[in-house]
Amino acid sequence: MTVSDENFQLLRNLGAVIENNHIVYTSGRHGSAYVNKDAIYPHTSLISDLCKLFAKNFANDGVEVVIAPAIGGVILSQWTAHHLTEITGREVFAVYAEKTEDGGFVIKRGYDKIIAGRKVLVLEDVLTTGGSVKKVIEATVNLGGEVIGLGVLCNRGGIKPGDVANPPKLITLINVTLDSWDEADCPLCAKNVPVNTDVGKGREFLAKKAK
Repeated sequence: MTVSDENFQLLRNLGAVIENNHIVYTSGRHGSAYVNKDAIYPHTSLISDLCKLFAKNFANDGVEVVIAPAIGGVILSQWTAHHLTEITGREVFAVYAEKTEDGGFVIKRGYDKIIAGRKVLVLEDVLTTGGSVKKVIEATVNLGGEVIGLGVLCNRGGIKPGDVANPPKLITLINVTLDSWDEADCPLCAKNVPVNTDVGKGREFLAKKAK
């Protein structure tokens, strides 16, 4: 694991970093460490402070709507929109995108009308491959929203703007690089290290292997 940001210690202090383990990531790759974003959300004061950093970084970009993928991203969009409203003196809306059964994202509940014709800030809690947030950006653009930037709580995949539909501005609060391997090359599998079933996709991985 490589860490390039002092804010990473905040995650460690909250128990949001799992190390020396056998993790199966959403991408299907395996690794020895995991950033557990769900351990952060109960701490409302910390989340508020982190989202205020997003708001300050995008305060001069004319943001009118903040969107993030459900579930955890809903919290980020709410707090960031709240702080942008306070900083800019005008209401900034907070909406979210929902995952579909085929792995895509859809924006409904009337939020499509809120996005259309407005400048939109996209947020993500943990960025690994960039696949999910890319779909949220595409869904936003397809509805007529103008994506002005992407804010990421923790970039653990070294993702760059070109990897996620080229948002004009990318702000990352915490940068972490986690080593990962394909299942066939995983040294942890070779050593029969038990897979963690509490986080990541370990439970689904073992269920598939058992069939």
